[in-house]
Amino acid sequence: MKAIRVHETGAPEVMVFEDVPELAAGAGEIVVRLHAAGVNPVDTYLRSGAQGYSPALPYTPGMDGAGVIASVDADAEGAAPGARVYVHHALTGTYAEYCLCRAAQVHPLPAALSFAQGAAIGVPYGTAHRALFARGGAQSGETVLVHGASGGVGVAAIQLARAAKLRVFGTAGSEAGMRLLGEQGVDAAFNHHEAGYQDAILEATGGKGADIIIEMLANVNLGADCKLLAVRGRVVVVGSRGPVEINARDLMMRNADIRGLGPRGVPEHEIAEAFNAIDRLLAQGALIPVIGKEFPLAEAPAAHDAVIQQKAFGKIVLAC
Repeated sequence: MKAIRVHETGAPEVMVFEDVPELAAGAGEIVVRLHAAGVNPVDTYLRSGAQGYSPALPYTPGMDGAGVIASVDADAEGAAPGARVYVHHALTGTYAEYCLCRAAQVHPLPAALSFAQGAAIGVPYGTAHRALFARGGAQSGETVLVHGASGGVGVAAIQLARAAKLRVFGTAGSEAGMRLLGEQGVDAAFNHHEAGYQDAILEATGGKGADIIIEMLANVNLGADCKLLAVRGRVVVVGSRGPVEINARDLMMRNADIRGLGPRGVPEHEIAEAFNAIDRLLAQGALIPVIGKEFPLAEAPAAHDAVIQQKAFGKIVLAC
């Protein structure tokens, strides 16, 4: 089969398109024939060895994908060959024609969604759900600001927040991004490149501030976020690309929190709860992933450039 392989960490060009051995399902495992793979910022950190990541080499990148079940071990209950599925955190990388999964990593893909949309579910929606509920403690009626809302996680956070009856604000940095937020039904959208947008956010909350801020670029925004919080508000940091300086008194005055979100130490039951909720909402049609751009599998280096440079709105995927 064909797959992308990384033999050394470095720039996007270290990813090579090559033949690899076929996969076989072991005890309790499932082989999925992938039609699309999701591209996430964390994939670029692993590939480059940045942000403290040091993957075992060589490896196939990718955590998310969608396709059909190709083969199933007898102990993998509830899975049948030919079923349309999406996968998250597969045992083998998803930048490939096939991937190997445990049963808990495979979920039904509604008929209304394309394989590209299925590949946009795992990391973005799992991250957004944990940010809003497990870390953010969101409650119906609260106001959430998704800071940097036009990407894959941002769109997922908007949709999940709306389904939970939260008041949803979002920011984007271009006219196209602002249009996307309007299409997603935010209660208010703000261009974070415009002077005074933070004052406009506070005004829209009646001076109260946001109960929750989902922050995609903390090194740029966190200091200002602390001034946009309501009393007992929470900033959940989903992404950051460098150090940041804050005034701790902004938190003290509000009895507010900054909470990090990352992959380490996450209980299995928390992941299961998130995807059980996501699957219910997918089945109801309440979650519809937005695809920003699709690349052929062999063009994975270009997809990595795009996801870091934010050249697409919504999710970037690879066609397998």
